[in-house]
Amino acid sequence: MHDLKFIRDEPAAFDQGLKRRNIEPESAKILRRDSELRALQTRLQQAQARRNEASKLIGHAKAKKDEAQASALMAEVSGLKREIQEGEERERLDQAVLQAILATIPNLPASDVPEGRDETGNVELRRVGQAPGMNFSPKEHFDLGEQLGLMDFEAAGRMSGSRFVVLKGQLARLERAIASFMLDLHTGTFGYQEIAPPYLVRDDAMFGTGQLPKFADDLFRTTLAHWLIPTSEVPLTNLVREQMLEEAQLPIRVTAHTPCFRAEAGAAGKDTRGMIRMHQFSKVELVSITTPEQSRDEHERMTAAAEEVLKRLGLHFRTMVLCAGDMGFAAIKTYDIEVWLPGQKAFREISSCSACGDFQARRMNARYRPADGRPRFVHTLNGSGLAVGRTLVAVLENYQDGNGRIAIPDALQPYMGGATHIGS
Repeated sequence: MHDLKFIRDEPAAFDQGLKRRNIEPESAKILRRDSELRALQTRLQQAQARRNEASKLIGHAKAKKDEAQASALMAEVSGLKREIQEGEERERLDQAVLQAILATIPNLPASDVPEGRDETGNVELRRVGQAPGMNFSPKEHFDLGEQLGLMDFEAAGRMSGSRFVVLKGQLARLERAIASFMLDLHTGTFGYQEIAPPYLVRDDAMFGTGQLPKFADDLFRTTLAHWLIPTSEVPLTNLVREQMLEEAQLPIRVTAHTPCFRAEAGAAGKDTRGMIRMHQFSKVELVSITTPEQSRDEHERMTAAAEEVLKRLGLHFRTMVLCAGDMGFAAIKTYDIEVWLPGQKAFREISSCSACGDFQARRMNARYRPADGRPRFVHTLNGSGLAVGRTLVAVLENYQDGNGRIAIPDALQPYMGGATHIGS
């Protein structure tokens, strides 16, 4: 949510930030509604003051036995009461309209975010490792999984439809091993606290992190008016909603491994085969709650934590900074980590680490008390540390041999009972 005071004070800067995101100027519309609302509030205050004054004068008029004056004042008070009630209803409606406008406007990009309209404007920061040398034509993960008899899209389709999968045996265990390895790394090395959050949340939680109202079509809603989480960013970040934290508590770092559910409403025709784009997948999420002064360094630290997973798995990857036109709704700056997939002969996103400033905190009313005692909004950050299914995909494609066997990375072997390969 945007700060109205900033829009009043810096309308040109606000519109310029939106322009960088390929969005038309909004400040004039917002400020017009804001001005009308404040004028209405002023009239209401004046009417309430006059009603209070007239109510006192009724007593004086009756004390002087001036019934005509008393009757006139009572009629005025009655009229003012109706006027105030109608005005308060208009105020509620106007306030709701203004908040609805603000709720659908994305965060403004940070000054150091590169210009660009779409993914073609993203900038590569670094590459780590090398693509594995293969003297055979590498297969894609779904061919490998089906050849092993451990990845079943047909069975999933019969019970759930497209964009679902059934993993069996050693692949099911490998997915669990990857998640456990990630959690141990993030809690043991990087100091994140593991959380087991709810998978169902209410409207306010989805609104707080920016999924609602704009992205309702990308979500799954239950018949009991709960939403299935699209990522554990939602419950993890909402841990601090409506809280007043002490500065000494910050930064807060939490992580969770959860299923994630996405309707993929805009993904028709994209990645229709395999595990890249699923309605249900699992992810290890990283969330940090910081002061404004801590958030920039925390963004770099979080990204490094996600990168470390790939380094320890020996996977080739590159880290991109997203341009202004390609960032997510709540982000002020985003790093995408893309892993090399030999079967696709392409880099594919496996993590997205975003700094959100106080954008989500305003929607959640999450604040902290600094040394001067004046409450401020916290800053929030979130990142995939990593997407478990896509990491499984990367392991399958990068560690395959020409005979369809999969070598298990050294870091995962303790979680696989010491096994070194999948397949015979």
